[in-house]
Amino acid sequence: MTETDGKSPRERYRAQVCAEIKQHAWEQLATTGVSALSLNAIAKRLGMSGPALYRYYASRDELLTELIRDAYRSLADLVRAAFESGADAAGLAHAIRDWALADPHRYFLLYGTPVPGYHAPEDTATISTEIMAVLIDAHVALSLDRPATSFDAHLENHRDWADGHPAPAATLHRALSFWARVHGTLSLELAGHFAGMGFDPALLFAAELDDLLKS
Repeated sequence: MTETDGKSPRERYRAQVCAEIKQHAWEQLATTGVSALSLNAIAKRLGMSGPALYRYYASRDELLTELIRDAYRSLADLVRAAFESGADAAGLAHAIRDWALADPHRYFLLYGTPVPGYHAPEDTATISTEIMAVLIDAHVALSLDRPATSFDAHLENHRDWADGHPAPAATLHRALSFWARVHGTLSLELAGHFAGMGFDPALLFAAELDDLLKS
C-alpha cells in the first residue's frame, strides 16, 4: 500500500484502466448512441483483446451501470452543493440545465429513452432519490397558497418515490411538478425540438420556472 492514496500499484493500474474504458464508452455513446455500446469496440480502441477487457467489466450492462452511477453521482453532488451554497429552486433548475447542456449524452443516459433489455440496479435509483430529496427541501420553504388537490391526497399514500421525506403532500406535489416540467423542457431542448422555432430556449426555461414558482 502506498502512503499517498492507500492503493497498491495493481489497484491504481486497475482504476486507471477502468477510467480509460469509461472515457471511451462515453465517446462511443456520443457518436453511436447507447444501444450500440460495444465492449469489443472499446477493447480495440484501447489495444487490448475482448477477453482482457472483460476482466474489468464482465458485460455491457455492467459497464452501462457504472456510467449511470457516475452520471447520477455527478448530478446529485452538483445539486447538493448548489443547495448548500444557498441556491433556491430556480437556482437548482439552472444548475441542472447547465449540467445537461455540458453533456447531453450523459443527460439522456439518465432521462432519455430506456435502454432495451437493460435493468438498472436499485442503487442507481437510490442516488436519483438524493436529487429529488434536495428538490423537495428547496420547496419546503416556499409558500403554497392554493386549495388541496386530489393528487395531494393521492400522494399521502404514495410517498415511496420521496424516500420518506416528511414534507406535506402539497409540497411533494409541487416538487414533483417542478421536476417534471424542468426535465420536460430540458428534454425537448436537448433533443432539438426548439430548433428553427425562433425563440431563445433559455428564456423559455426561465419563463417556465417563473410560472412554476409563482403558482
